[in-house]
Amino acid sequence: MNLLRTTLGLCLLLPCTALAAEDVRVYRCVASNGAVALQDTPCNSGRQEVRDMQRPRDPAPRVVRSDATPPAPAETPVIREREVRHVYIQPPQPMYECVAEDGQRYTSDNNEGNPRWVPLWTSVWLPHGHRGHAHPGPRPAFGTPVGTAIGEGAGYRPPPVAMGVQVPAGSVLVRDSCHALPPQDVCARLRDRRWELDRRYNSALQSERTAISNEQRSIDARMSRDCQR
Repeated sequence: MNLLRTTLGLCLLLPCTALAAEDVRVYRCVASNGAVALQDTPCNSGRQEVRDMQRPRDPAPRVVRSDATPPAPAETPVIREREVRHVYIQPPQPMYECVAEDGQRYTSDNNEGNPRWVPLWTSVWLPHGHRGHAHPGPRPAFGTPVGTAIGEGAGYRPPPVAMGVQVPAGSVLVRDSCHALPPQDVCARLRDRRWELDRRYNSALQSERTAISNEQRSIDARMSRDCQR
């Protein structure tokens, strides 16, 4: 690289017309004292080295046409809106265990507890010999005969003057107590119910088999949705 720069400098300062148009001849002269000189003429004394090098050429001029189609502008990258997806997972369907009035336990899909209206009864006292409508009244103390006179003999037994009866006083809404079962217990009970239906199907009547098959399909769908997690 230094030699090339020196050659260019020599060609600017000294005439280089004696060489070919594409070549540059450089003389490297080494004096007796070790001094080195680069020149475009032969050395007068000392050791001489001759090197022919290609003349540097300028690149071809760039031709720009005014009627040429201008380059297409760089496309601006399209920023797409980020897609957001919402996934909703249906929670398992609950199951409740309820206790009936007689102590029997049963399962239900809700906690309403078999709501029902129960008649409400109350006690009223009817006067002796009264045949009209019953009128509630105070109930005498237990074991005390009504209308006992002072000084009457022990064997005296007066006729009763009142009697107690039960009459309806409306109705009240009652429910069985229910509590939710854990998911593992729900799946276990569904499997037990499915096995029980399979056992009943073989001995069931044709009319009963349709209802059993429908319940089996419902249990299979529920287990596939809630018991595979």
